Amino acid sequence: MRTAPLGTTGEQVSALALGCMQMGTLADDETSFALLDRYAEAGGTFLDTADCYAWWWARGTDGGQSEDVIGRWMVARGSRDATFVATKGSGRTDHAGAWPADRAAADWDYASRHFVGAGAATLRASLEASLRRLRTDHVDLYYVHVDDRTTPLEETLGALAELVAEGKVRHLGWSNVRTWRLERIRQLAARHGWPAPVAVQQAYSYLQRRSGLRTASVTDDEQLDYLQEHPDLTLVAYSPVLKGLYDVVPELRPSLESYPDFAGDAGEARLAAAREVADELGVLPSQVVLAWLYAHTPRVVPIIGTATAARLDQAIAALDLRLSDEQHERLDAA
Repeated sequence: MRTAPLGTTGEQVSALALGCMQMGTLADDETSFALLDRYAEAGGTFLDTADCYAWWWARGTDGGQSEDVIGRWMVARGSRDATFVATKGSGRTDHAGAWPADRAAADWDYASRHFVGAGAATLRASLEASLRRLRTDHVDLYYVHVDDRTTPLEETLGALAELVAEGKVRHLGWSNVRTWRLERIRQLAARHGWPAPVAVQQAYSYLQRRSGLRTASVTDDEQLDYLQEHPDLTLVAYSPVLKGLYDVVPELRPSLESYPDFAGDAGEARLAAAREVADELGVLPSQVVLAWLYAHTPRVVPIIGTATAARLDQAIAALDLRLSDEQHERLDAA
């Protein structure tokens, strides 16, 4: 397993992180343990989870299943010291309201308006609960999962600084955040001598974000430029292969209108370019995308979340895939 630097901390993390969102819900214990074992056997150490994973697949709960599985696996394998654990707080919600009795699926509109937020007391209680489920006394990377504009940043950053000082958190990150907010966070941290984020977790893939979006979750050109100028931040990219979209044959592929963040002619051109390079190399388009991300500037660490060993093996194999300069240029130009 190749490694990548975490900002300028001196920490080296796996160049491919294992997303554990499905563990404990869609993936049972046997499947989850097998995936964790396979990743560890390949030299992987970077596990990504959150305290809310995954209430939307477990009606009547507010999450925690993924952390619990990881904690039990680390105890069973004696692997805590060899594992870099990243988890998140602030993204749980009022699951009773998010699961109305007359609906068969979670109400995401309600959930998005009822996150618990990043207040000091909430973050402390959330982290303590995460540590219990993970069966550890600290996490290696702790994200604010959903940027909370209703709580003063001074309160959030001060609380996080206390958790770092107590040894319960080693490094900080932020997720689903706009660039101007990220700059404000960093300025406040510098002003008060608080630890600043060393990672930002956003949706990012080879398909380009469509202009005019209101979402804070997908990295845009401005954020890429910001990260280029601030190498002390690493972009940890979720949904890098868009749930397998790249590998679906064109005649069966859903319309990009189903992926509104990336819809349009530019998206279609990039899908075609990824498939063309994949055909030249005899690999999957998703592997081309991961190889493109591994070589990306600014630095990107993709997260692969899967419940199948085959998809994990394909992602790991892409670590060894090298694109020619000409192929990089063609992919970038599409």
